[in-house]
Amino acid sequence: VQLQASGGGQVHPGGSLRLSCVVSERFDDFVVVGWWRQGPGAQRELIAALTEFTKTGYADSVKGRFTISVDKAASTMYLQMNSLTPDDTAVYFCYGDIRHQRYWGQGTQVTVSS
Repeated sequence: VQLQASGGGQVHPGGSLRLSCVVSERFDDFVVVGWWRQGPGAQRELIAALTEFTKTGYADSVKGRFTISVDKAASTMYLQMNSLTPDDTAVYFCYGDIRHQRYWGQGTQVTVSS
């Protein structure tokens, strides 16, 4: 099982980015997919999850600004990030739970600065 994250970069405060995560398995086989992030000197934080493709959950820190979605035909998961602030600076990781194991993407850096 492989997950390939991309889409990170540098953006000004207030800007937007969309992260992508291509998976090697059918999305229907995943129980949960989502995104974590790890900021400088911080612990890894779960920020968005999609369970059984119907239930979404977000960390309070991103609720109302970030949206998780999937395109099954493209085997791709997205994280749309709006109204970014410097506190959103982190390495972002996609993950998926399948067949009782968790798999991670390699991480993509997001830097929010002026």
